[in-house]
Amino acid sequence: MGLFDLLGKSFEDKVNQAITEMKAMNLGVRHLGAQVRGKVVTLTGEAPSREIATMAMQKLDEMVSPDNIINTIKVDKPAPEPEPLVEVESDPEPPTERYHMVAAGDTLGHISQKYYGKASAYMKIFEANRDILNDPNLIKVGQKLKIPE
Repeated sequence: MGLFDLLGKSFEDKVNQAITEMKAMNLGVRHLGAQVRGKVVTLTGEAPSREIATMAMQKLDEMVSPDNIINTIKVDKPAPEPEPLVEVESDPEPPTERYHMVAAGDTLGHISQKYYGKASAYMKIFEANRDILNDPNLIKVGQKLKIPE
């Protein structure tokens, strides 16, 4: 819009002409409009981002130099962030059971040391084998003991 195009027009006419030209520029503001009170312009419409709404306000300021611009252009809600991908584990295979065949000289403490690295974990083996053991101090050669993980 040239300076000579604006001479002799009311401020409201100048604003309306600027809005028409801005619509033709395809700035990205839907339903762009303006309300004029004196030399104060209230911009209306809908924009996909705050940056585009601000750009429309700046463009109108360049074109008609109002005393003030109230920007009421509604900004679309941003698209929700996609959920992060989460790896879903398939059903883990059941743990393979370990067994120990009691040999001469074995104690639950020695067996615990072999499988867990500490003799003090012998009660774990005893509890897992309650069906065949009544006393952690009485194991017999040839017994097949479950060794839990």
